[in-house]
Amino acid sequence: MKKTNAARFLDSLKIDYKLCEYEIDESDLRAESVAKKVGLPPEQVFKTLVARGDKTGVLMACIPGNAELDLKAMAAVSENKKVEMVHVKEIQQLTGYIRGGVSPIGTKRHYPTFLDESAIRFPFISISAGVRGSQIFIAPKDLIHALGIKVCQIAHSEHN
Repeated sequence: MKKTNAARFLDSLKIDYKLCEYEIDESDLRAESVAKKVGLPPEQVFKTLVARGDKTGVLMACIPGNAELDLKAMAAVSENKKVEMVHVKEIQQLTGYIRGGVSPIGTKRHYPTFLDESAIRFPFISISAGVRGSQIFIAPKDLIHALGIKVCQIAHSEHN
């Protein structure tokens, strides 16, 4: 298994994690599909979204795979009036990662990162390892510590 920038960053901090590879389906990069492939419920597989605040600039949000980002909540916790998703064409330039492989760890630049509070219910969560087809299983407290993440309520169920 090839080490990614995200894995090397965690190694440098001596943080415990497990890499889990899975089969990629280019036509279905949804977190729910990844969850099935790694054997976890979608609420334990966190997708990393890239957004931009009108005051702070680029932000990252890690939310459950079966949820949507609450842009108003994200604006409030990040001290912005308004937050919008960045265009998919900008993701690689900003983070160094491609859609379907965006990790909050090991980005080109460190951006303020927010983790939905539902993560702390789990002994570990799954996040992208920075490439399609690889996930990092990590304790939420370790992820929070590694990146100085702010934990808050920023997601709402897609079924509401």
